[in-house]
Amino acid sequence: MINLIPGKKGTGKTKILVDAINESVKSATGDVVCIERSMKLTYDIPHEVRLVDAEEYGINSYDAFYGFVAGMLAGNYDIQEVFVDGILRIGGRDYDAFGNMIEKIAMLAKDIKIVFTVSADVDELPAKVKAFIK
Repeated sequence: MINLIPGKKGTGKTKILVDAINESVKSATGDVVCIERSMKLTYDIPHEVRLVDAEEYGINSYDAFYGFVAGMLAGNYDIQEVFVDGILRIGGRDYDAFGNMIEKIAMLAKDIKIVFTVSADVDELPAKVKAFIK
């Protein structure tokens, strides 16, 4: 299941994400992963969460991100939830490429909750991306 938290810069997306991560850790029976760029959340999320720096792994496109997530899920069947802060900083502002990537991830991770923060106004996003906003 994919869920997007959209909004312009400064609208509290990361705060919502951090709160969701904290709630998830309390009830998760499997592993929780947070992917971001430049490790800004190091002191905001519980130590039980696997924090991944996208830059450290050279993730700089949506294809690279998809490959990383596919490999991560293939290597660890215990992953229950994945949180991604600032996906547009990781993959770029090509909304169509972003839409294609989340459609592929949705098919790959049917039983895993994946939450993305998206620093964009909802009106800017194409329909295939808006379909994942809950």
